Amino acid sequence: MTTNTIENSTGIDIAGAITEAEAARTRLDLAKSAPKVFRAIVGFDAAAREGLDPALVELIQIRASLLNQCAYCLHMHTNDARKAGETEDRLHLVAVWREARHFFTEREQAALALTEAVTLVADGGVPDEAYAQAAAHFDDSELAHVLALIMTINTWNRVALATGKVAGTDERR
Repeated sequence: MTTNTIENSTGIDIAGAITEAEAARTRLDLAKSAPKVFRAIVGFDAAAREGLDPALVELIQIRASLLNQCAYCLHMHTNDARKAGETEDRLHLVAVWREARHFFTEREQAALALTEAVTLVADGGVPDEAYAQAAAHFDDSELAHVLALIMTINTWNRVALATGKVAGTDERR
């Protein structure tokens, strides 16, 4: 478990709060309770990432996690994005990327728009415009991987939310 050992500006002991929240969690651990299912999701995720720029992967995962309000995944992927060289400015602006387009390439904007459409698919499907914009910036193989990545992060968000994962813990380590 990775924790932040500093206090925030309100004087809250973040490490202690994370430890307490994790101890209070009473939901099942999918990896232990259904290991074949968990390994299948891990394999799907690994296959989806193949050939994609790691920074783009993290932007997609951050945007979907924001939309799904998954603090566990958002914390994990913003940290991963920093490790991949992402800037704080861009991380802070992913939530409002349409108003800050100049921080993102056209290719990234297309991926973010597609991420929104697929993540919010129940709100009206995936609009032809969002799909066409992405198809203009990614070849068929890349587009398939981007779509698969969007599907996997949406799955991970649902796993984390359904099983009560606590932001600030990263069980991959």
